[in-house]
Amino acid sequence: MADTIKVLLVDDHQVVRRGLRTFLEVQDDIEVVGEASDGAEGVARAQELAPDVVLMDVRMPGMDGIDALRRLRELDNPARVLIVTSFTEQRTVVPALRAGAAGYVYKDVDPDALAGAIRSVHAGHILLQPEVAGALLSQEEANSGQGKAGSLTEREREVLGLIADGRSNREIARALVLSEKTVKTHVSNILMKLDLADRTQAALWAVRHGVSN
Repeated sequence: MADTIKVLLVDDHQVVRRGLRTFLEVQDDIEVVGEASDGAEGVARAQELAPDVVLMDVRMPGMDGIDALRRLRELDNPARVLIVTSFTEQRTVVPALRAGAAGYVYKDVDPDALAGAIRSVHAGHILLQPEVAGALLSQEEANSGQGKAGSLTEREREVLGLIADGRSNREIARALVLSEKTVKTHVSNILMKLDLADRTQAALWAVRHGVSN
């Protein structure tokens, strides 16, 4: 099926991978294309299999999930990474998001909710549990300043507001009647002006400072 979402499972526990596979095999639009037992193998498999979404554990022997995320970013791998873990403390949450995770859910997530999370991040949205967003916001607060908003153009503020709404670049382009290339340029300018690493931080910055549509 052309619309099937290809998923790679990366977790050091075989029983967890088997459980995730069982959850997902009943979904008509999701296909598990492979598995990996640590971060290094996950990066290699992601390069080989070109999945749309990677379900990634955080704590694994050898290369952990956060280092694997950073490596995928260095390789410009387009896969969206959804962190699936039992660890919720801030020292785990924030590095994972900074490394480029598109979402963060727990291992006891309801199967239907997990499938929905995969569809959401595949569509370009940012998926965070409320307490996870709070953890990242508390980290950003010291480095964020309302004065930075003044450096944004009106168009950049519009784009930032749509990022905060969870819109993908394609959706932003349609909403503002722009090309995706132009939207990407605006996003890059926003990140540079606000001194942020990625659109997840941009979305949370916008929420924190009341920039919304």
